[in-house]
Amino acid sequence: MPARSRGGDDATASTPAAPAPSASPSGAASPGREQTRQRVVEAAIGLLTRGGRDAVTTRAVADAAGLQPPAIYRLFGDKDGLLDAVVEHGFAAFLATKHVDPEPEDPIEDLRAGWDVAIEFGLANPALFTLMYTEPTRTGSAAFKAGMEILRGRIRRLAAGGWLRVDEELAAQIINATARGAVLTWLSLPRERRDPALLTTLRESMVTAVTNQRPAVEDSGPAGAARALRAALPEQTSLSAAERHLLTEWLNRLATDG
Repeated sequence: MPARSRGGDDATASTPAAPAPSASPSGAASPGREQTRQRVVEAAIGLLTRGGRDAVTTRAVADAAGLQPPAIYRLFGDKDGLLDAVVEHGFAAFLATKHVDPEPEDPIEDLRAGWDVAIEFGLANPALFTLMYTEPTRTGSAAFKAGMEILRGRIRRLAAGGWLRVDEELAAQIINATARGAVLTWLSLPRERRDPALLTTLRESMVTAVTNQRPAVEDSGPAGAARALRAALPEQTSLSAAERHLLTEWLNRLATDG
């Protein structure tokens, strides 16, 4: 296993979770239609896994699902609609494996764990991962957004403990970029050139880029303390909304310039 798992954020998905149910003209869920959509998406994933994206044609998917090609258009609109449904399945499966520890014993080790398992998901599902993450327009799914909220929660806990070196949004971008880049780079290499040290080095570079070796709130500088206070601010009830808004502006300035 190139990346070691600590039971963290994301894990391998064998069968993607079902997307949200479709509605019948009367507004009620249509189990038969939804089962057919599920069968089609699973057929598409099978073709994608075995033959890559080029293998996912409407005719091939219809044949694999035991349907006529026009049924694909009735269910998904067009091929792009079908691929969107496949991607949503991937993100839903990814989301279903996420583990959230609201009070991790070691928040930096928790960060490593989530990164490692994200890598394992990508390496175990290369074709699906590539489809999910190489087209930015496909990252607007509800499951993707829910997964990002889990990541932001992990980053917020780092910030609240004074461990975060950079702004929270930048940290999320760095974590995502290094995990995505690590998987796509690994998959692009010939098997004989795939060195597990690449993944370990990228992970540790990510940790160094977004976290401090010691909690910044112990230091004299204001930036780390500002980030820690900003992360805890939404939980404060003693301040009015206007006071929280003003304090947030000050903390944002200190966190950036301090």
